[in-house]
Amino acid sequence: MGLLARMLNGIERVGNRLPHPTLLFAWMALGVLVLSALTELLGLSAIHPVSGETIHAVNLISGDGIRRILAETVDNFTGFAPLGTVLVTMLGIGIAERSGLIDALLRRLVLAAPPRALTFCIVLAGVLSSLAADSGYVVLIPLAALVFRAAGRHPIAGIAAAFAGVSAGYSANLLIGPLDAILAGLSTEAVALVDPDYEVTAAGNWWFIIVSTFLISLAVAAVTELITEPRLNPAEAGDEIDIPDRLEKTSEARGLRAAGVVTLVMLILVLWSVVPESGVLRDPDTGSILRSPFISGIVVIIALWAAFAGIAFGRAAGTFGNNTEVVDSMEQTMTTMATYLVLMFFAAQFVAWFGWTNLGVILAIVGADGLRVIDPGPVTLLLLFIVVTALINLFIGSASAKWAIMAPVFVPMLYLLGISPESTQMAYRIGDSVSNIITPLMPYFGLVVAFAQQYDKRSGIGTIIATMIPYSVALLLAWSGLLSIWILFDLPLGPGAPILLTNQ
Repeated sequence: MGLLARMLNGIERVGNRLPHPTLLFAWMALGVLVLSALTELLGLSAIHPVSGETIHAVNLISGDGIRRILAETVDNFTGFAPLGTVLVTMLGIGIAERSGLIDALLRRLVLAAPPRALTFCIVLAGVLSSLAADSGYVVLIPLAALVFRAAGRHPIAGIAAAFAGVSAGYSANLLIGPLDAILAGLSTEAVALVDPDYEVTAAGNWWFIIVSTFLISLAVAAVTELITEPRLNPAEAGDEIDIPDRLEKTSEARGLRAAGVVTLVMLILVLWSVVPESGVLRDPDTGSILRSPFISGIVVIIALWAAFAGIAFGRAAGTFGNNTEVVDSMEQTMTTMATYLVLMFFAAQFVAWFGWTNLGVILAIVGADGLRVIDPGPVTLLLLFIVVTALINLFIGSASAKWAIMAPVFVPMLYLLGISPESTQMAYRIGDSVSNIITPLMPYFGLVVAFAQQYDKRSGIGTIIATMIPYSVALLLAWSGLLSIWILFDLPLGPGAPILLTNQ
């Protein structure tokens, strides 16, 4: 443990020297201004492989550049692709979360699990909890410890399984959530550097993340039962542990029934709008579901479901006494988005300025030419990208912040090599997720240590790191293997989202 402790201390020291993500984007935006002047002075350019046009670096520290910055700063922010979509989604998710609906659904999944499937169900609940932002960390992880202890199993094993599901499985789910919208928006902004007409939808990785949900749940359950629990001291049976079961309350049961009715009604309406060839949510010109209002608006549909189901649950369960409380829940959710809004302002400026300089296009063309010479193949390229992302994630935790930095370079670069933006985005999501659980710089890492210390006072950062490393390695191998299989069989990652581009 001495070497491991020294490594962790080194990572923590380096990580603590990094500025706040918002300040990081501010400094990077200023850096882009300086870099644009230097690259223009050096005459940096590249020939566009499609149009044959010579692309020159553009100096933003010039009369034209300064005028453009002042004129378009507001538009850069308000028109930033991830901004509106995420805020709309969080309005609906906020209602469902603050009504208690999501909490109740997580409890039902965990508490109704048969003993032999207990670990799998806890991990699955953790993966699905990403729709509710932080609820998996603050609700599911301590609940998993209680459930494991009541079953006579080590509570820290329950904490590890839930933590792996919530955090390492953050990029998987059965439904499309805010993260899908954020990353798709950033990917669309990035690919516009070489193809302005290409759109990455929030459903671009949907099929892959559905399969990933079950792969992660199985892999984490296997690591828990084969590696984690044997390492821990046997836990005393906890027959007297009182697991909070709010579902026994009549009011909460009524709430779940009401939410179920709303879900059924909305499902019927969506099917009525999509299944018939003349459905109103199909493409009005082609009748196709791909690139249709249904696909482009699916995040809004999910937000509406979360809002209506949350309202129905809250009114039936008594957590919402009147409509004012529903509005309050949305306002409270928007209050928690203040940090995100500030971050997105500076991220929007950085992405816009970087695009104006043409540096992203030039780097993509030069990088793509270099990779063509090496010709490692799409599988090797994406696997290397996963590893690079996982290493960067040890120092910069925010998924959207890292993607805003990396997407403008890697999405166009791999696009020019025939790899779709959806593939690059999915490879990024894998790398970003698997190392979340082994970095002390992850915001909830300290909370997990505190949960573990309730059952073992000797638990510390080293304890959690040592416990979580097998999960990180197993998920890196399993998830990368799944992506490799996807590539080899050329399966779509989502509706209308191929692995490889046929027109390259």
